Amino acid sequence: MSKKETTNLDEVRNKNYEAKKMNTSENSKKKKDKDLPWWVELLFVQIGLPDKLLIKILKAKKQSKELLKNDKKSLITILFVITILGYFFPVIKHAKNKLDCEAIAKSYIIKNKKTTGINNRELKMLSTNFCYGGEEIFEIENLKN
Repeated sequence: MSKKETTNLDEVRNKNYEAKKMNTSENSKKKKDKDLPWWVELLFVQIGLPDKLLIKILKAKKQSKELLKNDKKSLITILFVITILGYFFPVIKHAKNKLDCEAIAKSYIIKNKKTTGINNRELKMLSTNFCYGGEEIFEIENLKN
């Protein structure tokens, strides 16, 4: 190759590089000119909320994505524990209410009825029956007569 051809090739390469560089800048401008998400359009353009709020929302969104990316295992564990607690909470609450009702019914039976001939197991049975809508405690006085 001669010297002229070499310089000619260099010029062609430079032109191609400049053309590619221009295309890249145009592509990046196109990417920057994307449409806004609907919620940004609605809240910040149409309604006119302050831009500081948008900045805070976008920072929080970015931080939450990073948190999800970095701490998946611990978040899944926490979610599992919360689900278990949410599942068993009604069962525990029902059991607590049942025990409270039985204690109140037992004290009511002892105070208001003649329980001299009733042992502790029968008293517990009567209080449980009363809590579930039974009316056997009203017949206690009739049993003794």
